[in-house]
Amino acid sequence: MSRRKTRPRTAPAAAPAVTAASPCPCGLDAAYGACCGRFHSGTGGTAPTAALLMRSRYCAFVVRDEPYLLRTWAPETRPDDVDFDRALRWAGLEIEATTEGTAFHQHGTVTFTARYAQGGEQGALHERSRFARHEGAWVYVDGDFLE
Repeated sequence: MSRRKTRPRTAPAAAPAVTAASPCPCGLDAAYGACCGRFHSGTGGTAPTAALLMRSRYCAFVVRDEPYLLRTWAPETRPDDVDFDRALRWAGLEIEATTEGTAFHQHGTVTFTARYAQGGEQGALHERSRFARHEGAWVYVDGDFLE
């Protein structure tokens, strides 16, 4: 999920209530605290695959964790800040395909669809994201929007 534009900072709307015991928004069968939340807090190290980084970044958009998103963005494409849309609510993630992106690779791609609601309308973001290793950890590089 790429956003390169920067705008004047406004206080983000309150993030949806997700607790450590809540089901993880990424869709895996685990509690947020034991799944993506451990990467957000830093207690679980870094995501070991590009697909898990994709899931944790999706969750960071759900809970509006700007520091995590910036920390896991490749330096060469990282924006100054993340502009969270106050009216947008993420509603689900489906990982459709992955290439490489494991412990044995330096690059990988993840193709996904992220569903959302905005202003009473349903929508979906379909993207093929590129990931690379930076200083040993997976980072998001950029992505292409798909039809």
